[in-house]
Order: sequence, then structure tokens, then C-alpha cells
Amino acid sequence: MSIESAREFLLWCTIINMVLLMVWFVWYALARDWMQRIHGKWFRLSPEQFDAAHYGGMGVFKIGIIFFNLVPLVVLYIVG
Repeated sequence: MSIESAREFLLWCTIINMVLLMVWFVWYALARDWMQRIHGKWFRLSPEQFDAAHYGGMGVFKIGIIFFNLVPLVVLYIVG
């Protein structure tokens, strides 16, 4: 795999993952009550636990995007 194809791969991974994160946030912001009712049928979570789980999940996902997609992409642009 060439550096150029690795750059393109990581760029698209970063873009797709950021779009997924934004969709998750918008969905959560606009349909929080509906999501909580649906998930409440499967898991017994208080509203505070539900919010913390989503906030924590989004945070971990964002950190994963930064560490595994964005940082290697920046390094390839610096090195190449």
C-alpha cells in the first residue's frame, strides 16, 4: 500500500466516522425521549444514566476517531 492510498483511506475513514458521530449526536438531540423509551424496554436506566452512557459513548468514539484515523492521517501528510 502506497502512502498516497493510505492517506486516502484514512481520510475517508475519518470523514465517514465523523459523519456517523454527527448523525448520532443529532439523532440523540432530536429524538432523546423516543430513544430512551425504546432502550428502556431492554435496559433499566435512569435518564441520568442514559445521558451519561450516550455522552460517554460519543466521547470514546470521538477519541477513537482522533487516535486511529486523524493522527495517522496527519503523520502521513507530515512524513510524505
